[in-house]
Amino acid sequence: MATVTFKEATRIYPGGDHPAVNKLNLEIGDGEFMVLVGPSGCGKSTSLRMLAGLEEVNAGEIHIGDRDVTDLPPKDRDIAMVFQNYALYPHMTVADNMGFALKMAGVAKEERAKRVQEAARLLGLEDFLSRKPKALSGGQRQRVAMGRAIVRNPQVFLMDEPLSNLDAKLRVQTRTQIAALQSRLGVTTVYVTHDQVEAMTMGDRVAVMRDGVLQQVDSPLALYDAPNNLFVAGFIGSPAMNLIQGKVVEGGAQVGDYVVPVPREVLAKAGSDATVTLGIRPEVFRLAPDNQGVAVDVAVVEETGADAYLYGTLSGLSEEERLNAQQIIARISSRQPPQRGSQVRLVADVGQVHVFSNTTQGRIS
Repeated sequence: MATVTFKEATRIYPGGDHPAVNKLNLEIGDGEFMVLVGPSGCGKSTSLRMLAGLEEVNAGEIHIGDRDVTDLPPKDRDIAMVFQNYALYPHMTVADNMGFALKMAGVAKEERAKRVQEAARLLGLEDFLSRKPKALSGGQRQRVAMGRAIVRNPQVFLMDEPLSNLDAKLRVQTRTQIAALQSRLGVTTVYVTHDQVEAMTMGDRVAVMRDGVLQQVDSPLALYDAPNNLFVAGFIGSPAMNLIQGKVVEGGAQVGDYVVPVPREVLAKAGSDATVTLGIRPEVFRLAPDNQGVAVDVAVVEETGADAYLYGTLSGLSEEERLNAQQIIARISSRQPPQRGSQVRLVADVGQVHVFSNTTQGRIS
């Protein structure tokens, strides 16, 4: 096993006007499951490919353990990569696919068979070893690709959106299997996804990226409870955090006809900003009596059984303003949900309201 360290690692594609990955500093612990997450084009896959040796590092360094691998070819890095399209050889059996890298490395036939059998047992593939990939489901093919990585006993696993080709139910099932397997094997793993639910449920730590720049790296719960900035706040969480503009007034931030209480020392950090952004998670909102919360016009109520999700917009907006207004989401009891088209009042505990500067985009609460 080994640690992985990015030191000011930068990748600029030929003809690019700004770096795809810009001075990435990230340390991944021995045996850690690190997830890189962010929207399309944020640099997460490029970072993984730099680590794999598939992309050139234009500046900075990458270390695996105590070795500088920045300029080493992929075969000398002792890594194994799992791709989203499986990359299996269609003419080979499952056993041959899993053992192919070992065969190329000159591993004896008996040792190859032993390692393939062990990996197949781990992954529940023992009954499929003689089949060709075309006779397998998507989930089974993905497990074969995992097995091919496992048999090599690498220092680091690299996984590039390995679940994106699976249907929703199979994706949930497979992500729990991957997380449990990684925990059992204890191999340092770097996992790339655009799905923040995947990131939150699988990673020991999660690194959030945007436009090639690392925004925040922390445990999933810390990212959820204490986002560094507006981007992380809006990206992490499903449904997303409500980000509501409030006018700075005495005692808090005014939203419509209601002043959301904000401590004086927090408002002082807003400096000369006339407005701040309030971040409120859907589950923090609760229905309140008249005149005691933010007024919201209910557009839709989704009942999911245990809960209901209320979707609406601030009251008092014109038809044109409502079209462009940000949606407000609240998780409420499903037993007596409000009617579509009605107006409700929503409040949140002061300690659970995040406040962000509109100038710096950083959290000031």
